[in-house]
Amino acid sequence: MNYLSAENIGKNLGERWLFKNLTFGILQGEKVALIGSNGSGKSSMLNMIIGKADIDGGEISIRKDIRVGYLDQEPDFQAGKTVMETIFAIENSNTKAVKEYEDALLSGDDNRIANAIEQVDNLKAWDYETKVKQILGKLGIEYFDKLVGNLSGGQKKRVALARVLIEEPDFLILDEPTNHLDLDTIEWLEGYLSSANITLLLVTHDRYFLDKVCNRILELANSKVLKYAGSYAYYLEKKEEQEAVDAATQKNYRNLLRKELEWMRKQPKARGTKSQSRIDAFYDLKEKTVKRGPEEKLELSMKMERMGSKIMEIQHISKSFDDKKLISEFSYTFKRGDRIGIVGKNGMGKSTMLEILTEQLKPDMGRVVKGDTIKLGYYSQSGLDFDEGQRVIEVVREIAEYVKMADGNELSISNFLTLFLFPPAMQYSFVSKLSGGEKRRLQLLKILVQNPNFLILDEPTNDLDIATLNVLEDFLLNFGGCLLVVSHDRYFMDKLVDHLFVFEGDGYIRDYPGNYTDYRSWKEDKEEQEIAEKEKQAFLKSVSSKPAVVVSIEPKRKMNYKEQKEYENLAIEIEVLEKKKLILVEKMNAGEGSHEELASWAKEFEEISNTIEEKEFRWLELAEMA
Repeated sequence: MNYLSAENIGKNLGERWLFKNLTFGILQGEKVALIGSNGSGKSSMLNMIIGKADIDGGEISIRKDIRVGYLDQEPDFQAGKTVMETIFAIENSNTKAVKEYEDALLSGDDNRIANAIEQVDNLKAWDYETKVKQILGKLGIEYFDKLVGNLSGGQKKRVALARVLIEEPDFLILDEPTNHLDLDTIEWLEGYLSSANITLLLVTHDRYFLDKVCNRILELANSKVLKYAGSYAYYLEKKEEQEAVDAATQKNYRNLLRKELEWMRKQPKARGTKSQSRIDAFYDLKEKTVKRGPEEKLELSMKMERMGSKIMEIQHISKSFDDKKLISEFSYTFKRGDRIGIVGKNGMGKSTMLEILTEQLKPDMGRVVKGDTIKLGYYSQSGLDFDEGQRVIEVVREIAEYVKMADGNELSISNFLTLFLFPPAMQYSFVSKLSGGEKRRLQLLKILVQNPNFLILDEPTNDLDIATLNVLEDFLLNFGGCLLVVSHDRYFMDKLVDHLFVFEGDGYIRDYPGNYTDYRSWKEDKEEQEIAEKEKQAFLKSVSSKPAVVVSIEPKRKMNYKEQKEYENLAIEIEVLEKKKLILVEKMNAGEGSHEELASWAKEFEEISNTIEEKEFRWLELAEMA
């Protein structure tokens, strides 16, 4: 069943087309990621789909009998409303009944409570209420009486996300759902969306999230939409293959163009006798050779200020706000080459720590001692302070005319901007024309051009596209100074840091030697051990008061002949099914089938995936006996 159809749609910005003549569709049950570089038109596309922006040509249609939920990047709430009023502004009988029940409990009116209970009973809405409370609890929403206008950016995003999930739409559209969420919340949302029986279209740059949630990728690139059936990992594999083919094709085009150019230049007086079809073919060929190839990647190795033996010492610092303890007696001595990530739930004090280290905030006690040779580069969440009337190149030229490279050479600011994915045509654009992600990239560039030897980055991945994230990761991997980073991007953290400061609450900061995945594994093991110990103690307590009983433990059962054969055959069956699955993926990616065939293939793909999962589970059961 087709939920969304887009036929030959385009978006005209006046001076240029953002994209043109794009056609694609989304089927029921598909979880689709819309990806592309900053400025390629992802948010514009979502706004066109939900009717917030005009379509310049073509048509978008959404199935009429389905409910659509939309999460905006910048949620817009009605002024003067509380969090509870905003969340339950959804007009359906379940939400009205649950809201009345919650309000009745707060009022303490027994008659009102009894009537509210009866209403929820009649609607059988108790499960709905449990689900609502689960969503609110997992998103950490407890400030029901606060006005939404007084919430932080992160709190607003949580409220907007709770509202759209509670609506239970058939078709869910999410624009950057993980921005401003902490890691625990992102992991919960990842599990919720991957298991929920919904159709999903989302824009996100979180690569772990993409790979675990989505089963289809739409990429906006070079004003076209490229379609890939499968996970994000499969998309990367196919994209690499396609770029290799494109590079070879471009080389052939250039060789042919060289020959045709010689023909075109021969004897101008004979131009009238030339074949018009060959002249037309020449200009077509010329257009093909000037098209962009694979996206450029930043490869910078910049000169760093000399770093002495003394770097930075944190000496017993503490900080509280309104009786809430954020940091308590924390100490650390930074070493040369430290690469440290800071993680923890929102509101725990991560940004507060960075503000203390950069002397923007004083601790209640303790102090920070910085070495004489240390030159800080601080990228903050609120650092996008530009003169919108300036041109891009002017923003950086205010700091320096040249950039010193590690090999001793100097690079002009124009060339530096080009390496940082701001091509010459874009360098003389006004800052006001840049997308949010492009402004963040420019802010990062402003910091790097000063050649710091200690980088402090607060959520640098917000609003950056995947190409820029890869660029930033490559740069930071080669950075020779100290790195301290706060990020909710797990892939980014795993790739760059080997040490964590974990904010666990009530001012306690755990100094953990490892990356984020290491820490999560350690934490899960620790929680399992604690649960096992509690169960053991409860069991010992229960049996200590009873007379002793002799317990016979049956030996572990071995496989019989029939189970042995089943065990051997399962491995073969799984391999055959995996091959069928790959064939279906190739068919869907070819883009040659009708809507009916695509729907049939998608259904068969899902059935095979479920069968593989069942057989793998049975194989594991038998493997235990083996």
